[in-house]
Amino acid sequence: MAQINADQVREVLSKIKYPGFTRDIVSFGVVQNIEISDDRLTVTLKFTTKNEQTKTEIKDSIQKTLEGTFPEYKVFVVESIPSVKLKAKKTSDDPWADREEIPGIKNILAVASGKGGVGKSTVATNLAIALAQHGLKVGLMDSDIYGPSVHIMMGIEERPAVTPDQKIIPLEKFGIKMMSMGFLVDRDAPLIWRGPLVMKAVEQFLRDVVWGELDVLVIDLPPGTGDAQLTLVQKTPLTGAVIVTTPQEVALVDARRGLKMFQKVNTRVLGIVENMSYFVCPHCGKKSFIFGSNGGARSAQELGVPLLGQVPIEPEVTDAGDMGIPIVAKNPESASAKAFLEIAEKIYQDEMFRK
Repeated sequence: MAQINADQVREVLSKIKYPGFTRDIVSFGVVQNIEISDDRLTVTLKFTTKNEQTKTEIKDSIQKTLEGTFPEYKVFVVESIPSVKLKAKKTSDDPWADREEIPGIKNILAVASGKGGVGKSTVATNLAIALAQHGLKVGLMDSDIYGPSVHIMMGIEERPAVTPDQKIIPLEKFGIKMMSMGFLVDRDAPLIWRGPLVMKAVEQFLRDVVWGELDVLVIDLPPGTGDAQLTLVQKTPLTGAVIVTTPQEVALVDARRGLKMFQKVNTRVLGIVENMSYFVCPHCGKKSFIFGSNGGARSAQELGVPLLGQVPIEPEVTDAGDMGIPIVAKNPESASAKAFLEIAEKIYQDEMFRK
């Protein structure tokens, strides 16, 4: 009997469509594990839906397909049983030691800032595109509930679809899966919500969106250290955080606060990105440090984290964001795009992507 491997089985399963959708069950994250032992072939499934009819239809399709493709094997299709977490005395220094992983997502990267106006969303969108250019499967989540901007910067005006079990299907552009409150509300409509609703929305974006298999989910945080940020670190096993700042001291003070917040909850800070570092005169080529020089480098050294990069001021960056085509996609040869690509390269080379 010719021995088969899990990749061959997964390739066969990728031909089975999820009921009601054009996507297959593998990309939906339904196939959790494949075991092959002697003449036994066991496929373990993990469902997010509670619809028993959908589950049965998928199981029957898998059974019939695998028996027809590999008749020499006894096929077993089983559903994984969710583990029950028991409360126990904490032995970790991490105050959020019970953070639950999101199925299918290998790494979660938070892009944060201590204050608004430093270009955090510009960094998050361009960083996501730059990481995708490394061949990674990337998601981008805009958790700024009150002031979402990812939908503008990525040029998306559509509304996301919803699965039969009320899961949101993220929109896709530039090879990136995205979710933002901007997809759900009218462009100029104010969102007047109290803290608990904000916290619930952030949690739904994390767990009620069909993210599928991702190498990294980039989360664009709102500025500061409020409800959305605290909910995120409470509920999510962040791989790391990137702090965005500008060179002037008032921004650096707030950036340090944001950095220390992550450190207090045992979330690794991968480094600092200094945005709006300098302006290059298009006529003489001279650098002008409009907001001061090397403030991000000083803060990085003071706090013991890397300076990931310095992004110059370029009018084209703003124009590209307003057009809905971030600078890394619009003009990868520009100085700003090259800076973002170098930052992404440093993050990509970090051990966080070596899982």
